[in-house]
Amino acid sequence: MRRLRGRLIQPLVREHVLSKTDLVAPLFVDETAIRPAPIASMPGQVRHPAGGIVRAAEDLREKGILAVLLFGIPARKDAGASEAFNPEGIVQQAVRSIKAALPEMVVITDVCACEYTDHGHCGIIGEGPCGPDLDNDRSLELMARIAVSHARAGADIVAPSCMLDGMVTIIRRALDDAGFTDTAIMSYSTKFDSALYGPFREAAESGFFFGDRSTYQISPANGREAVRESELDAMEGADILMVKPAGFYLDLVAEIRTLGLPVAAYQVSGEYAMIRAAAAQGWIDEKKVVMESLLCMKRAGADLIITYFAGNAAGWMDEEQ
Repeated sequence: MRRLRGRLIQPLVREHVLSKTDLVAPLFVDETAIRPAPIASMPGQVRHPAGGIVRAAEDLREKGILAVLLFGIPARKDAGASEAFNPEGIVQQAVRSIKAALPEMVVITDVCACEYTDHGHCGIIGEGPCGPDLDNDRSLELMARIAVSHARAGADIVAPSCMLDGMVTIIRRALDDAGFTDTAIMSYSTKFDSALYGPFREAAESGFFFGDRSTYQISPANGREAVRESELDAMEGADILMVKPAGFYLDLVAEIRTLGLPVAAYQVSGEYAMIRAAAAQGWIDEKKVVMESLLCMKRAGADLIITYFAGNAAGWMDEEQ
């Protein structure tokens, strides 16, 4: 086996290659910010003001990153998440600004309500058998309104992350009825009720004030259920499927790849924070660990990798050329 591991021969038999076109950079845009606001639990990440989001996208594009995923933090929240579908909402403004300045940049928008509701859950709350819980069907109508508003602003891809039953069907129908037949859907089709989202909830101000999200996100114990979720979203018309988080769930990335649709793997805030924290202590080599983690997602079958390290990784790829 070592014959093919010689330093000269290794590049010729390399099975997987990570490229900049695999990477999607998440960006936070904050309606209340007047300057970039550092996120304490995600060193190196910031909440961008509306006036600075184009510069952030331009910096990524100059590094060779072709796609961004937008999350909005509104100035006002309410029980119905009304700012999420406001034509002049913070994400809608950001989409229009980026597409005007960088028409070649692929703009993906997160379609959810957790950043916009005053209770922090991902949709409309109703009364469940064990107390207040997400009302699936009423929340579907909300997601359709949000998705259409993003498409109208110019989003290339909408990405529903609420894990509602039927979300892809209703969003596809709403987009088509509104004339946005070319707007793609990247479904958070396999999203786990993970402990790794904590830094994101600080960044997006999306923590919940009661209960948890275990009634609509998947238990980390359930692999077969995770595959069924993606199978259903594929049948409903999703264009891209997603596994979130990525690193602990690469077995699901590999299995969902067999469904035949492109697969996105989301290296979430907790994964980012762990790597940054260990690197800050000098316990790991940040560059090597980041690049290894991304390459392993590619090896598992990810076509797209959503990572807060996108800009860093692009720079490190340039160094190796």
